[in-house]
Amino acid sequence: MKQSILIITFVIALTSSMAQSSQPPSLKYICPPCNSSCDEIKHHGPGICTHCNMVLIREDMSKTIAFYLQDGVEVLDFAGPMEVFVYAGYKVFTVSVTQEPILSQGVLRVTPDYSIENAPRVDILAFFGGNSGAASQNKEVIKWVKAQNEVEYHFSVCTGAFVLAEAGILDGKTATTFHGALNGLENNYPKIDVRKDVRFVDNGEVITTAGISAGIDGALHLVAKLQGLNAAKRVAYYMEYDNWKPGDGLILSSDNPYNNGTASTAFYQEFVGNYEYREGTEIEVRYNPEEGNLEALVNELKLPIYHESGDFFSNASSEPIYFKRNRENKIIGYSLTADGEIFKKL
Repeated sequence: MKQSILIITFVIALTSSMAQSSQPPSLKYICPPCNSSCDEIKHHGPGICTHCNMVLIREDMSKTIAFYLQDGVEVLDFAGPMEVFVYAGYKVFTVSVTQEPILSQGVLRVTPDYSIENAPRVDILAFFGGNSGAASQNKEVIKWVKAQNEVEYHFSVCTGAFVLAEAGILDGKTATTFHGALNGLENNYPKIDVRKDVRFVDNGEVITTAGISAGIDGALHLVAKLQGLNAAKRVAYYMEYDNWKPGDGLILSSDNPYNNGTASTAFYQEFVGNYEYREGTEIEVRYNPEEGNLEALVNELKLPIYHESGDFFSNASSEPIYFKRNRENKIIGYSLTADGEIFKKL
């Protein structure tokens, strides 16, 4: 048990001072919003929030997202992406035509944070399926959507695409939606190139996804676009969304986060092996080809180690791991700070 705790400490619970050596001092880190006092705390490096145990994220990468919810909205349509975006550190609030409570899927009562009359500006505007006609056929809602001129990205899940279509946001673009609504989207909106059998479609600033669970894939993809693939992998790991296939969609934009030069298998193999750790303990580092990253094996628990650049890696908490080479360019160990103690490769 003592050994396991020490090893997990290596991968998950390093101090923030270790991380500062690899990050510019001006960067601030915040806790993903959890409606607690820690929401107001600014940190000087990556790590874990000591109040709520969530992974800290860079403050400058945080986005504000409005989830438009209509009465009858599908629960997982919005709950899945909400989970992703909150863990990524984004500020999410709900909007509806009024602030009167709505009933999601006939079982979950939701009181919107704002109405279309008082909702603040956002970076990302999202729409979801489940009685989506209540939004797409409401002239006041469509007028409000068209008036959101400062939105950086539009995002839809399932038949939420019909709201974007009605507002003209999908005109001349490629899109997808729930499998049972593909023909309806194609027939009613001929200016849209509707694609079938894809999890999501990325036009650059507009992302549409297929139904229900596909919204999680689209949300992770958007996180990868905005914060990098490793950030999305961390969110998927935290959520235990083990079946996520990065890039499993139609990507038509130039900012493809999966084309940023993935290291070769031969490169990763250099780091594979057993290593020393504190108080005479050891850890095993191996390569996971399915995930495309290293992992530390602890009592059959796989803890990811992500490649950043060169011999610099980071763990699931965004904290640094520096692998070291000798004069023959062979990996001889690692340290937890740039110039810290070296734990030898065995």
